[in-house]
This record gives sequence, C-alpha cells and structure tokens, in this order.
Amino acid sequence: MHIPAVQGTIRIMTAPKNPTEFNTMIDAVTKTFVIAHDQDTDEHLAQALVFNAGRLAWRMREAGVQTEQKTSISDVVTDADHAAERFVAGALAALRPEDGIVGEEGTNAASTSGRTWVVDPVDGTYNFSCGSDYWCSALALVTGDPSNPEQLHFGAVHRPAMGYTWFGGPGIPTTRDAKPLPELHDVPLSHTGLGTYLHPTYLGQVEVRNAWLSVSTRCASIRMLGAGSVDLAGVAEGTLGAWMQHSVADWDWLPGRALVEGVGGTCLTIPAGGVTWHVAGNATVVSEIQHALSESMSAVE
Repeated sequence: MHIPAVQGTIRIMTAPKNPTEFNTMIDAVTKTFVIAHDQDTDEHLAQALVFNAGRLAWRMREAGVQTEQKTSISDVVTDADHAAERFVAGALAALRPEDGIVGEEGTNAASTSGRTWVVDPVDGTYNFSCGSDYWCSALALVTGDPSNPEQLHFGAVHRPAMGYTWFGGPGIPTTRDAKPLPELHDVPLSHTGLGTYLHPTYLGQVEVRNAWLSVSTRCASIRMLGAGSVDLAGVAEGTLGAWMQHSVADWDWLPGRALVEGVGGTCLTIPAGGVTWHVAGNATVVSEIQHALSESMSAVE
C-alpha cells in the first residue's frame, strides 16, 4: 500500500497563558483540522495527526512550556503533551466517533466499534523538556483490548526535528515519508546495536539487573536514547539492530511494534526477572534475546 507523504495543515501561534483561552485555541485548531481531513482514510488520518501533534508541541516548546513531575524527576509532563493529546483526541472524537481513544495523558474514551486509537502525544517528554530533539508523536490503531489486541492495524510516528513520518503495520509495508523501508535481515546479537532503557532505580534490583545484563553484555553496542517509538522506528529502518525494555506502556510499544512488524521484524513480550520485557528486531536477534533472558531465569533458580 502506497501512502503519500503528509503535509502540515495547521499553524500554531503563540499560546495564551490563560488555561481557558489556551483550550479554546486548541479546539479551534482541531476544528480546522477536522474540516480539512473529514474524507481521510484511517491511514492518511493517522499520519496527519502525528505530524500536526508533533508540530504543535515543537512550536509550543519554542515559545516556552511548563513542566511538571509525575512519578520521578525524569517522568515529566508538559503543557505541550496535554495540548497535543487534546488536539488528537478532539480530532478523533469528531472524525471517528465510534472508535475508542486511550492517551498517555489521561484520555480514555470507550469504543463502540471495537477499535481503539492508542496515543502518545509526546514520546520522550524528558528529552523534550530538556531541549533534546530525540522525541516524537506516535499513535497506533488496534482492534480489541490495547493491552492484548486482537489485531494491530498500524502505527504512525512523527519526529519533528528530522521531519520524518514513519507508517506501517503487520499488513502494511513500513515507509518513511512514503518511501518503503527494506525488509529486516537476520543479524546476530553480537553484531547488533541494542536500543534499550533501564531506569536507575532498577539497577539496584538484582533480578531485573541480571536479566538486562544477560542481553546487554552480549550485543555490539548499547544505546539509551529515551524515546521508545523513535527507537523502534530506528529498528524498523535499521539504524538500531534491536530494542529491549521492560514494563512498557501500550502507547510506547504499539506504534513502534507496528513499524517493526511492517518490515518483517519480530516483536515479543518475555517475562524474566520479575518483569515483562518488550523485545523487537529481526527474528534471529529476538530469538537470541529470548534465550538469554530464559538463561537468566535458570541461573536464578
């Protein structure tokens, strides 16, 4: 399936500081978007949503955003996260009213169609809040429970700093800016750059640390970059060889998983060390990671 590149459709001026005025501005932007995209297919709509959500957040950051801590100093949320999610949720409510919506920042609309859009308005918010360019806007469309979907239709990821939009899924060959990505080739773990993340607090938990070390000590290189959907897009296009992280939220997993599966990659969830690891890559490297995690469990026993 060929999906043309998506162009921007909205412009964000300087955001008002008053919350009511701010929400009114986002709602006006959403209304404009809805009018422009009311005939879009799901595939086009998904790409347009992440493109515009990412641009909205980018422009808000340029004007200055407020940041709040959630569970830790590195788990944060900004008013750009809330604005981007309000935009995406508002557009979907108008254009796909029978579909459900689940967003990282609290959106939770029930589905009557059986389908649900899973939304991460700013993936990599700590990076975003620190001025880094390693973040994105991401979403996925599933049928069934997002935590264990009957079908993963597709994922869309937009990285504003690079201008890239990735799109694909199990039945849709993954593209970057409408250009097809090549199928993944089997490469062993020892020749693989591993994208991963382990929060410092878990380094003190022996079982989790040992499970992580069982894999990370066998790869060619380690990258901890802080935005799962960008990492997984990197796996899909071959700039990272594999990805592994534990206890991953649906919105951090499903968009990128779809991209990896769209180039023939393998995605698994594997219990080890008292947590569940989410793993993606070519078939060979994922099999090796699965074996290493299993060995780590045997060593504990």
